[in-house]
Amino acid sequence: MSDPTVQPVPASVVEQVDAADTTLSNPKRAVIALGANLGNRLETLQGAIDALEDTPGVRVRAVSPVYETEPWGVEPGSQPSYLNAVVVVKTTLPPSSLLERGQAIEEAFDRVREERWGPRTIDVDIVAYAEVISDDPVLTLPHPRAHERAFVLVPWYDVEPEAQLPGRGPVAELLVGVGREGVVPRADLELRLPE
Repeated sequence: MSDPTVQPVPASVVEQVDAADTTLSNPKRAVIALGANLGNRLETLQGAIDALEDTPGVRVRAVSPVYETEPWGVEPGSQPSYLNAVVVVKTTLPPSSLLERGQAIEEAFDRVREERWGPRTIDVDIVAYAEVISDDPVLTLPHPRAHERAFVLVPWYDVEPEAQLPGRGPVAELLVGVGREGVVPRADLELRLPE
């Protein structure tokens, strides 16, 4: 049941608030995928979201539902399952600075990059940044495998059903091609927008 006392904020009010937020002049929209499979996974995901919000020039605008998935690219059962989520942010940071911030958040949660697709306390991946398409080896945009990963597309579709993956087309169509198999909704777990 939804709480009848909670009314949605009118779009006009949201626009006024955005306009008044002078810390973000000409912000860009970025989509960030989060994943964790070690430690207190939900707490770590929330910590990463809060850390993004605490970043000057970044505002977290939307947080997806939580999904649970088996690790990708490894032997089944060889490591714990992941909790995955997607956040949409508005940012005045250039992609390179947003990447640095994501890596700093990973380090803050003791992310260890010992092996490709290894278990991790937190993974912070920039999926898309505005309409940017770039094959810079440091930060390829959009994320080169996002279009084939249900654990990115499913939560992204939840928060932005009309979203487009630059150069790849509508998320809804990509999701039809990939399917939702193995991406399990965790309605018992919730991430919140930072206050």
